[in-house]
Amino acid sequence: MSRVAIITGSGRGIGAATARLAARQGYAVCVNYLKNEERAHAVVAQIRAGGGKAIMVQADTANESEVIKLFERVDKELGTVSALVNNAGITGRAGRLDSFDAGAIRRVLEVNVSGAIFCAQQAVRRMSTRTGGAGGAIVNVSSLAATLGGANQWIPYAAAKGAINSFTIGLAKEVAAEGIRVNAISPGLIDTEIHAEAGLGERLKTVIPMVPMGRLGTAEECAEAILWLLSGEAAYMIGSILTLSGGR
Repeated sequence: MSRVAIITGSGRGIGAATARLAARQGYAVCVNYLKNEERAHAVVAQIRAGGGKAIMVQADTANESEVIKLFERVDKELGTVSALVNNAGITGRAGRLDSFDAGAIRRVLEVNVSGAIFCAQQAVRRMSTRTGGAGGAIVNVSSLAATLGGANQWIPYAAAKGAINSFTIGLAKEVAAEGIRVNAISPGLIDTEIHAEAGLGERLKTVIPMVPMGRLGTAEECAEAILWLLSGEAAYMIGSILTLSGGR
């Protein structure tokens, strides 16, 4: 049976690194993106150039109807999903909690929490042995912010990732007997564009001394952890939240 992976928000950063690695490990990959078609196309081109199979699908994962169409397209073009990586997420701009408007807070929660839940719903309906599926694995991308709290920077994002941790544990218990393993990674300071987009591009240089390893993590290191959790080598892991923080 072919292995099919849907990786949300995979036009760049951790998602793109995960898509490339998944393809190298034999998955047919769906590269999901929201706005930047050019970046998503580049990831698909890299996968195909290496002999892999990939498609790109635009969808806002915070919109349930778009998520349904995403999974239906994968059903048609790649086959039934066997691996889902809930990577799509936004921090919103950096600032104190009392500086955010309601729309900005709502969007952070919808993308990071609702989006992951909508995608997991569709994956479980296809993977569960209870409904005739062949099983599978889900990895949610959380953040160390869920533990640290995000004070003075992005409390809504930290709260959203705290919800993802709870969601991971609950769903893992719910579907463990149905052939589905659910886990998460919790990255610390990773060298991606997400900090610059939040207005904290220079922050990375100042916080490196807070990391015991003395450096930032990479998207590729996160991808390695995700693919390990998806693999049979992690067969007895469910509801685990794997921290990648350099000791922070």
